[in-house]
Amino acid sequence: MEALRRAQVWMPTDVGSMNLRAGASDPGGFPPDALVQCEYVDKPQTGRTPKFTCSLGEHDEVKVKYGLHNGEVYAEVAATRLLWALGFGADHMYPVRIECRGCPPNFRGPRQHGRPPVLIESAAIERKMPGRAIETHEESGWAWPELEAVDERAGGAPRAQLDALRLLAAFIQHTDSKPEQQRLMCLSSEKSHEPCAQPFLMLNDVGQTFGHANRFNRDAPGSVNFDEWSHTPVWSDAKRCVADLSKSVTGTLDHPVIGEEGRRFLADRMVQLSDAQLHDLFDVAHFERRSGHTADEWVDAFKRKRDEIVNRQCPK
Repeated sequence: MEALRRAQVWMPTDVGSMNLRAGASDPGGFPPDALVQCEYVDKPQTGRTPKFTCSLGEHDEVKVKYGLHNGEVYAEVAATRLLWALGFGADHMYPVRIECRGCPPNFRGPRQHGRPPVLIESAAIERKMPGRAIETHEESGWAWPELEAVDERAGGAPRAQLDALRLLAAFIQHTDSKPEQQRLMCLSSEKSHEPCAQPFLMLNDVGQTFGHANRFNRDAPGSVNFDEWSHTPVWSDAKRCVADLSKSVTGTLDHPVIGEEGRRFLADRMVQLSDAQLHDLFDVAHFERRSGHTADEWVDAFKRKRDEIVNRQCPK
């Protein structure tokens, strides 16, 4: 709770210079659509999304999300890169092709020795945001109402940045907002038993985005669905600046009310994104493969929705 009180949610970035095609500069990153060879590792996975663990070498295991019809393979690449470009926290997701050695049928169960490598054309590899998680137990996270505990007087993020994060979550339709989808991080290097000098709140899993928030976090409407996302307004009550985001059964973010300072903070950063950057964002994440709509169509939808934020004035 002490770390939460002092936590930040944003760090400065030069938005216009961010390379959304390449993504974050991570020593363990991958060029877009690189062919990655790895060895299957039999480890249990959480959640319902198709995923497995693969080893790239000694002490280097990665989580792989896969599947042509798995919306999270596409959505999480775009959502994490948008958050990163605007200065908010997210893991690094890289769209790749996988040559999996020893992969069993359905990517579950023990490793299959002697089986030919399996080629996966639609996949994404996750690299965690640098830092260590502050947890009460494994994969515990923070619920959105807990942002109220962040105290600017104690060194925490100002209300404008907290509201900007809430509004951005609504903009991308972050439907699966249960606590384990958000993570409290320590960005400094103290030992785990010492107070953290740089606590930071970030989004841990944003695979259910760019669709329409729904009660049961269903993949088809909730993840890279052009018709659903493009026709979902940013505001459910524009006069009061209530963002349009319905809470799912497990979710914790529900129609957040946004102040003028937060709206302006996000708008000022979103307008710095060029058409070329936005095209790269949707193209590198292969949104056309998932949705049947071109990157240019997604760019136009993004800009229309961005205008709803830019051209609105909220109560202070």
